[in-house]
Amino acid sequence: MPARARTDRSTVTRERILDAAEQLFAEHGVYAVSNRAVAEAAGQGNTAVVGYHFGTKTDLVRAIAARHTEQIEQRRAEMVEVVAGSREVRDWIDCLVRPGAEHLAQLGNPTWWARFGAQVMTDPALREIMSDDALTSPALRRIVDGLNACLPTLPVEVRLERGDIGRHLMVQMLAERERALAEGVPTPRSTWSDAATGLVDALVGVWLAPVTSPTTPTVPPTPSRRRT
Repeated sequence: MPARARTDRSTVTRERILDAAEQLFAEHGVYAVSNRAVAEAAGQGNTAVVGYHFGTKTDLVRAIAARHTEQIEQRRAEMVEVVAGSREVRDWIDCLVRPGAEHLAQLGNPTWWARFGAQVMTDPALREIMSDDALTSPALRRIVDGLNACLPTLPVEVRLERGDIGRHLMVQMLAERERALAEGVPTPRSTWSDAATGLVDALVGVWLAPVTSPTTPTVPPTPSRRRT
């Protein structure tokens, strides 16, 4: 077989594996799916083909993520240039949310990308890998810096807490909408663009919500005993 034909065949096989793995991981979780199941779903008789092309399961997860991130990163970079220097929290959150929603809209229906991300984020080791990889994104670093520059002064614990809330909302809301569309269930918003707007509204509210100072619980006094 000529080298070009072998290369083309290998590329097709890799894409089939990525497609199959993304869907299976999205529907069942990363570690609940074996390489054998991925290979069979990809139409491959040799169950070792997944390890041959991608190595470990972590490498496979990274490869699935990488096939989506280039387009999202490009859109983020474009949006960052438009809002550069903004002091509006909403502008930076929009840069954070909208590129992913636009990407899902362009993929058509059904998609598995958002649910795949939600499954990955449930595993501490994979979540850390994905977070570290995301922070190598120049556009994402600029978004984080821009957002931090225009947020009100917040106690460290509140800032960390709201970061966790924001990540959870982003991941889960996109995943829930994707699942509803795949199942033909009605969604609160009619388009991915409108869904992104609603999510941005909610996240602005999270970051700009008032901070309630923690109160020290009052310990009731010990009842005195009367002498008899």
